[in-house]
Parts: sequence; C-alpha cells; structure tokens
Amino acid sequence: MKNYFFLAAAIICETIGTSFLKKTENFSKPLPTIIFVVAMASSFYLLTFALRSIPIGIAYAIWSAVGIVLISTVGYFVYKQALDWPAILGIVFIVIGVVIINLFSKSSAH
Repeated sequence: MKNYFFLAAAIICETIGTSFLKKTENFSKPLPTIIFVVAMASSFYLLTFALRSIPIGIAYAIWSAVGIVLISTVGYFVYKQALDWPAILGIVFIVIGVVIINLFSKSSAH
C-alpha cells in the first residue's frame, strides 16, 4: 500500500513539473525551469519506489490517467484552457480504463 503513496507523490511532482513547463518559456525563465527540473527529477525518483511492487504498466496507467486529470484541471484554472466535451469524455474513458485495470486485472498489485 505504501507504494501507492510513492506513486501518488510521484504524480503530484510530475503535475507540478508539467504545470511549470509552460512557464519556462522554452527554458528561458530560470526559476520556472528549476522548479520544472526538480519536480520532474523528484517524480521519477519517487516512481522508482512505487515500482518495487506495482507493475510498471499498471503504474504508468495510473500515472497517465491521474496526471491527465490533474494537468487538465491546472490548465483550466491556471491557464484558462477549457476542454470541449469530446476531450472530457476521452479523459473519462481513460480513468474508467484505469479503474477497470485496478479492480479486475490480476496484473495490478493489490
């Protein structure tokens, strides 16, 4: 179970890093660039702990789905980037897929 906490922390760090990627302005702004690099490095470091018991494909599916939802939310509130209904529906399908994997797959770490 603690490996899912590492995965959650990795996802949060990755979301922070991705959020700052736009603010780096092609890596020309030092502070956002440093935040991006530190957040992404932290994210991958934390992910290595999650992968001790969570299969990499399952971890990546969770990472992707949660990351998409979080970064889309950041995009909406911070960058005023609204999603249309097909994009929202697609994100919902991705999340449903990850839920199915975690509830029914024998590949996921329970």
